[in-house]
Amino acid sequence: MRIGRSTENMIDFVVTDTSPGGGAAEGPSAQSTISRYACRILCDRRPPYTARIYAAGFDASSNIFLGERAAKWRTPDGLMDGLTTNGVLVMHPAGGFSEDSAPGVWREISVCGNVYTLRDSRSAQQRGKLTGRQTKVPKHSVHTTGGPGGAAKQGAHRHTVQSQVENESNVLQDGSLIDLCGATLLWRTPAGLLRAPTLKQLEAQRQEANAARPQCPVGLSTLAFPSPARGRTAPDKQQPWVYVRCGHVHGYHGWGCRRERGPQERECPLCRLVGPYVPLWLGQEAGLCLDPGPPSHAFAPCGHVCSEKTARYWAQTPLPHGTHAFHAACPFCGAWLTGEHGCVRLIFQGPLD
Repeated sequence: MRIGRSTENMIDFVVTDTSPGGGAAEGPSAQSTISRYACRILCDRRPPYTARIYAAGFDASSNIFLGERAAKWRTPDGLMDGLTTNGVLVMHPAGGFSEDSAPGVWREISVCGNVYTLRDSRSAQQRGKLTGRQTKVPKHSVHTTGGPGGAAKQGAHRHTVQSQVENESNVLQDGSLIDLCGATLLWRTPAGLLRAPTLKQLEAQRQEANAARPQCPVGLSTLAFPSPARGRTAPDKQQPWVYVRCGHVHGYHGWGCRRERGPQERECPLCRLVGPYVPLWLGQEAGLCLDPGPPSHAFAPCGHVCSEKTARYWAQTPLPHGTHAFHAACPFCGAWLTGEHGCVRLIFQGPLD
């Protein structure tokens, strides 16, 4: 499977830059930081169907394409290897993608599938330290340096490397994150998705939350999460809203503004904490959830709701941003997380009767 920005026929999955908030980045595609031929994923045809990721991809001439400024070098095995201009980064979660998951360490993958520590910046010429070597070089390998345009001739070499440097590899696991410098992809396996909640389960949780008839503690109106079929349009009158600093859930009201602190700042009438006041939206992408737990936590400041373990995992997972920065983001919309923890426990008030 070939992934990249190019819309040519040889690309199986076309990806575009995303900006915080989930929208596509503005500007012409020429300004994109994603490579036209970003990476390729090779899957074994026999069990256990191991999937391996490699940087760069083949162009229309069946050549590995690397930009003119991309780092290239000859390996001790006599093969040519290299990195894409802005790099292909991979992070494997510790403990798999489950309730016990913890963020792993970001590494960079080379054309031949070797694993390196991160460069000083995404486009630096000096590669990082080798931490994992491919145990099985793919059929098509890089043999010569790129000529004009950065294309490198491919061969049909089937050499097998026996040595293994530390315990890191380019084998994708359930929950592996792939960052292409402009878009971050989540790799899920069929076995992993069997443990994830289904859309029916998410809908049942929404109905159960609404059946509890949570109320606004000030207006005493009944609150309800809207149906996903309605779409994320303007919030309706029953939409729950939250003060993201404290987690108190209310209905919408127009008072308590503290414009001296910012246009979105409100004072919670229950605890007097001042912070953003946003509508709550249930996260509807089941593949991003670690467990089928109840929707008890919300990301700050976007207001997407999910289970506690899902919220805490993504709030602790730094995603690459820019040339060398990392920042946690909401998995549902890509908004950068704020606050001490990046998420907040929701505090609902039940019906008075």
